[in-house]
Amino acid sequence: MKYFRRDLHKGLVIKSWCENPEQGALEQAYNLAELPFAFKHVALMPDTHQGYGMPIGGVLAADGYIIPNAVGVDIGCGVVAVKSNLHINDLSEDTIKKIISNVKKEIPVGKNHHKIAQPIKYIPDNYTNYDIVGGEGFNKIAKQVGTLGGGNHFWELQKDSNGFIWIMIHSGSRNLGKKVADYYNKIAVDLNEWYYSRVPKEWQLAFFPFYSKKGQLYYEEMSYCVEFAKCNRELMIYRSMNILKQHTQCTFETPIDVAHNYARLENHFGKNVVIHRKGATSAKLDEIGIIPGSQGTCSYIVKGKGNPDSFTSCSHGAGRQMGRKEACRSLNLEDEIEKLNRQGIIHSIRTVNDLEEAAGAYKNIDTVIKEQKDLVDVVEKLQPIAIIKG
Repeated sequence: MKYFRRDLHKGLVIKSWCENPEQGALEQAYNLAELPFAFKHVALMPDTHQGYGMPIGGVLAADGYIIPNAVGVDIGCGVVAVKSNLHINDLSEDTIKKIISNVKKEIPVGKNHHKIAQPIKYIPDNYTNYDIVGGEGFNKIAKQVGTLGGGNHFWELQKDSNGFIWIMIHSGSRNLGKKVADYYNKIAVDLNEWYYSRVPKEWQLAFFPFYSKKGQLYYEEMSYCVEFAKCNRELMIYRSMNILKQHTQCTFETPIDVAHNYARLENHFGKNVVIHRKGATSAKLDEIGIIPGSQGTCSYIVKGKGNPDSFTSCSHGAGRQMGRKEACRSLNLEDEIEKLNRQGIIHSIRTVNDLEEAAGAYKNIDTVIKEQKDLVDVVEKLQPIAIIKG
């Protein structure tokens, strides 16, 4: 862990598990450290990189305040993984391709939604109680549940160190979360201007007092989106498990689900504070977590060590080392495809635009895991077999 501070006379210290954080992420962390309600210190995970307002892979404890941009637009984004008793030796390439084909038919990807609303049992209750969530209406929300989305979201078939097959899915709250985030961030910006907040607008960290009316409305709608994102992943993993059962005689253990974009009340260093995890995973003592790699690299099932210095958190993935446009300009399409083909991975890189999500655009996942050895223990290392991207 490294320590950073913009100015010895103001701002909290930055505790970074990333050995060499990019300057943009560090500047955003310095801004967080100078917030008048920031508590104790700011934590940066090994996968940290510049985000919008707050760095991805950042953890902020706020004393009595909540910041929409410190959660982000994909509220509740996270990962679900499930282990089967199916062994890789019992799974032919032809069967894998059939499974992938069926999954693509069952789970809409990218900006696609279901053509018809899914049964109401698949979405959280009380959606009509909220301004934005309720305003979306049942049909819109129910068409989004059970869909993958685009960007870095993925569906993967994987094998563990003993050769057993896993399914892993990375997805969030879809367009619902973005609408909630954008709506409340705008209100926060307007309110902060109205009462002359001394937090500079250009920091993009507009906030609410947590127990104010607007602060509680945001917290409630954000919490709904976290639950919706979990339901979204649950429906996809449930349908994926059924597809594998149709092609094999496998059974499954209980799925593991973790979110990595949210805010919630927690007790740290003897005080109740609002913990913001933006691209960070809870890692309480013995808590099971998931740290996915980039396309074509390994993912990890981990167990938390409950380290108080990270506010009991760990990384949420490998973390980008170059932006999307930079990846398309800098990476070589043939080289990235060859890396995946050499490993025998069924992948989704076809064009230059797909390089946005190539492994070369991300940090080395093994280095990321090594840098947080005081935050988590590795339980299982998972190697990719087949990948679907949005």
